[in-house]
Amino acid sequence: MSKLAGKKRPLDAGEKAILATKKKIKGTDEVLAQVDKLCSLAKKEPARAKTLAELHLPQACREVIEKDADAVLDEVEASLYTVAASILRGEGFSYDVPLRTKGNQMYVPELDRIVLKDACGQRPFANTQTNRKAVITTRVLGLVHELCRKRIHVTKRDLFYTDVKLFQDQLQSDNVLEDVACMLGCTRSSLHVVASEKGVVVGRLTFREDGDLINCQRMGVGGKAVPPNVDKVTEIRSDAMFILLVEKDAAFMRLAEDRFYNTYPCIILTAKGQPDVATRIFLKRLRDVLRIPVLALVDADPYGLKILSVYMKGSMNMSYDSSNLTTPDIKWLGVRPSDLDRFNIPEQCRLPMTDEDIKTGKRLLEEEFVQANPAWVRELEIMVTSKVKAEIQALSSFGFQYLSQVYLPLKLQEGDWI
Repeated sequence: MSKLAGKKRPLDAGEKAILATKKKIKGTDEVLAQVDKLCSLAKKEPARAKTLAELHLPQACREVIEKDADAVLDEVEASLYTVAASILRGEGFSYDVPLRTKGNQMYVPELDRIVLKDACGQRPFANTQTNRKAVITTRVLGLVHELCRKRIHVTKRDLFYTDVKLFQDQLQSDNVLEDVACMLGCTRSSLHVVASEKGVVVGRLTFREDGDLINCQRMGVGGKAVPPNVDKVTEIRSDAMFILLVEKDAAFMRLAEDRFYNTYPCIILTAKGQPDVATRIFLKRLRDVLRIPVLALVDADPYGLKILSVYMKGSMNMSYDSSNLTTPDIKWLGVRPSDLDRFNIPEQCRLPMTDEDIKTGKRLLEEEFVQANPAWVRELEIMVTSKVKAEIQALSSFGFQYLSQVYLPLKLQEGDWI
């Protein structure tokens, strides 16, 4: 019999590093001790955030509110009466449309989010550059009036198909829909137009959706689709200690299959990339109702940080509705540029940044909300200087369950979030 029979293969350097890291992880209670402290702080925060009106800003800003169908009907009819009166006076018609460009936006540190200033632009029909948009605006107002009158909801895609010849491209109907919401002073969901289902949730959460009881621990690996009509979600209940916001579907499925939420009580949520409106509203709703912290797991690249910034500070396109869509106090758990060396991510799993990646990273460094967080600045500087990025999946080089069994428990145990 060979002398080598029964002998274990010696561990290589990488395997030794993984084993050493695993040994650092303590019992569940000790892993969650720092999370518990963060949770206590979250529950002590004021239940209601300040409003723009309470800040008395020197610059007038525009913000929308949730309105019921009758209120939206009144706003639409008032807009069209104004148009009709203008036509009868022989003055033609024009819409006052709030400008949603970057130049008309500002970051408000007290609210820690982007808001829309109050400047408006004219959209006259008797102008070759704007007459088509004026017609589309009128058509969308009519469609919204019909939806609110009938008390029905449709998707943005449905809206586009009502008049393909006029709209030509869904981007055109989508953009005018945002203009209309801003004009009428209401959220987009108030218009009875919803986005298609994209986000999914799993873990220690129950709620009623239009009266039906949903238990997110019994939704399998795929999770429960985030309701497109978040206003129909009621009776939100959970014993979770935190919400884990995940950028990608692959990481979500890994954590769901490993039942990560059973060992570490949490709710796991993803929008499978760029966040949609329903997922953003749902996240804010969970955070406000449950009063628990939100920890984010995104790729260590500029795109991952842009996605995180949309959840936290809002997007340019919908800055008018940032109060209903943003969750400013999200903590960046990982994957961070400093983690690449700390966790010995193999060189072959580190990707070179493109010129566009580097430009995006530098632009992020110039953003006010980034400059307000020195830890974010340090991480972005590491990324831009090293010109290296990595995906969450790079952790799979140590084993498929490294994310759920080693990386996340250690980050939680150390309270390693910024």
